[in-house]
Amino acid sequence: MFRMWGKIWKNNHMTRDTVVCINDYSLSRTAMVFQALDEICYEFDLSKPIWLDSNISEFRRIAKTRFTQDSFIEQIPFDFLEFQVIEE
Repeated sequence: MFRMWGKIWKNNHMTRDTVVCINDYSLSRTAMVFQALDEICYEFDLSKPIWLDSNISEFRRIAKTRFTQDSFIEQIPFDFLEFQVIEE
């Protein structure tokens, strides 16, 4: 089972979180990551963030990244969205 953990942080406190499970192993890892991000954004009622070069390199290194205001087109009412693989 492929699981991703999405967390919203504001003032050094986690205000919301969710875990998304994907069981369709016919998808590539990249497709599962994007599908999980879509589901997390849908649950939090957010637009999809833009993957900046810093997000891509951080996610490749440690399977975790943070999307700050720079990654969103609209204003966000929190400090960042953290996105992490917890099981592959």
